Amino acid sequence: MRSLTCIVCPIGCSLSIAEGHQEADGFAALTITGNNCPRGAVYAQEEIRAPKRVVTATCAIEEEPAEATRPIWAPRRVPVKTLLPCPKERINDLLSDLYRLRLKLPVKTGDTVITDWQGTGITVVAVRAVG
Repeated sequence: MRSLTCIVCPIGCSLSIAEGHQEADGFAALTITGNNCPRGAVYAQEEIRAPKRVVTATCAIEEEPAEATRPIWAPRRVPVKTLLPCPKERINDLLSDLYRLRLKLPVKTGDTVITDWQGTGITVVAVRAVG
């Protein structure tokens, strides 16, 4: 028996998950209790079988020759996030790619930084305008 707190809505239901017999798809059948809405059951199944997370990070700004004239308060990194959740086991690979990336200024909110990362369909966008 596993326990989870549902994060789909503000209620925060305490979910209990019991695994049963193996199904044809290779996963164990799950019995989910404690959810006040159907979304809780869907969340629990996804969290047990294939956990995913939206990834937030920062990317470096490409150095410019006039670096010495840049104001001290000017940002040196651009905040970014994925538009779709990334499989948990691939998050470190995605972060490695993002931390190696150097963005050219100016960057606007919503600019695409990476499209279809490693064929997963995951797009990374800037969440702040810089430069």
